[in-house]
Amino acid sequence: MAVTDSESPEMRRALAPGGTLDALPDDFDVLGARYSGKVRENFTRGGERLILVTDRVSAFDVVLGTIPFKGQVLNGLARFWFDATAAIFPNHMLGVPDPQAMRAVECTPIPVEFVVRGYLTGVSDTSIARAYERGERSFCGHALPEGLRRHEQLPKNLLTPSTKAPKGEHDISVSRDWLVERGLIDRERYDVLERRCLALFEAGQKMAAERGLILVDTKYELGVRPDGEVVLIDEIHTPDSSRYWYADSYAQAMARGEDPRSLDKEYLRRWLVSQGFRGEGRPPALPDEVRAEAARRYIEVHELITGRRFEPDTEPPVARLRRNLGLPPR
Repeated sequence: MAVTDSESPEMRRALAPGGTLDALPDDFDVLGARYSGKVRENFTRGGERLILVTDRVSAFDVVLGTIPFKGQVLNGLARFWFDATAAIFPNHMLGVPDPQAMRAVECTPIPVEFVVRGYLTGVSDTSIARAYERGERSFCGHALPEGLRRHEQLPKNLLTPSTKAPKGEHDISVSRDWLVERGLIDRERYDVLERRCLALFEAGQKMAAERGLILVDTKYELGVRPDGEVVLIDEIHTPDSSRYWYADSYAQAMARGEDPRSLDKEYLRRWLVSQGFRGEGRPPALPDEVRAEAARRYIEVHELITGRRFEPDTEPPVARLRRNLGLPPR
């Protein structure tokens, strides 16, 4: 029985109390100054950052609960892509001491999310597809042609930056001029980073295509190392930061006017929309069957991209992290 089966022993253990990594106890604060993001717990000390990737899941900028094995998938894929793309765009990774932990150089974040889009898609109010359906023909400073269909490939890949909203607030899609006018980035640096992000995305699309997938869009977060070099931080090309479709069924879905088969967090977003939730008010609780199906999709992306079977560590995550990070057991 595969781990992706909702009745497998691994999935049952992960769905049970304590089987996923959510909040971290206070004794982890010995690892450094803590910053808690929507998904990651960060500890900074001595010029390094220790990033613990929890199993928390967010959509529409709201934390919804946990997905089994999600942190292991994200950390593993981030490691894979950082290794694969280091020659194109360097990154902050120093090491991986645990399936859900990464050591990194402490960087100064650039306060912009670099979102690259290759297709007219999305369900959130800030998506390019929703804007187009509202009649907007300029998105983040880019002119869009008439006659595009939902999920259609754009004439070219576009960098469509957004603000980095504080936890609990919503990001806003903006233009280069908007960012420059507010002093969030200078024009010359933005233009250089635009070219580098587009080149990285094109490389990701090529690698995904070789594995039978379409890399539809993605989000890059960038930071400045102490030596002044701009590097990738956080994660890249994971199901949390990117949208993937199956390549072999894309044309048929478009011909039938259906949504392409996806292998990313879009499944969860669509389920939330079906429950009437788009980011406002109290989100619905995630049933175990939805959590298990989301986990299956995360794991499938990991296996397709890496070409390796996903072998989860099923030890209770808090105890395992304490051991691997040198904390005393409790």
